[in-house]
Amino acid sequence: MELIIKYFRPSTVYKGVWPIKVYVLKLFFLLMFLLVAKEAWTTLITHKGDWNPEVAVAWCAIAAYTTLSGLGIIHTLKMLPIMLFMYLYKSLWLFFVAYPLWKNGTLAGSEAEDWTQTFMLIVIPVVFTPWRYVFKTYVLGKDKV
Repeated sequence: MELIIKYFRPSTVYKGVWPIKVYVLKLFFLLMFLLVAKEAWTTLITHKGDWNPEVAVAWCAIAAYTTLSGLGIIHTLKMLPIMLFMYLYKSLWLFFVAYPLWKNGTLAGSEAEDWTQTFMLIVIPVVFTPWRYVFKTYVLGKDKV
């Protein structure tokens, strides 16, 4: 029992953050790096013909942030801005794209439906984000929490 409890207590190793939160975030960084970065880079490298500029920007941005997420596997707390970026763009997409479709009853069966289901998974890392640490470190700019 004591072994389990230690994961739910602030840790000096992780600057006062619960180890369980760090491990869940490491898992999400790993998933982004292995799955999404692979897909993004494969799309960029294997693309044939001219790019639609907006689509190209999206794939390049996805390749960049998911590749940087590889650093989050090792330096989880330092790379939290990558997660914050992901939360923001997915939340914006859900609000501006998925919500109006859902409100009008046209989300089900649309091209946006699968993206909506995928983007809704951001709830998991959001719950495990050490928001006190984020606020003190990235908003207030304090090194010590």
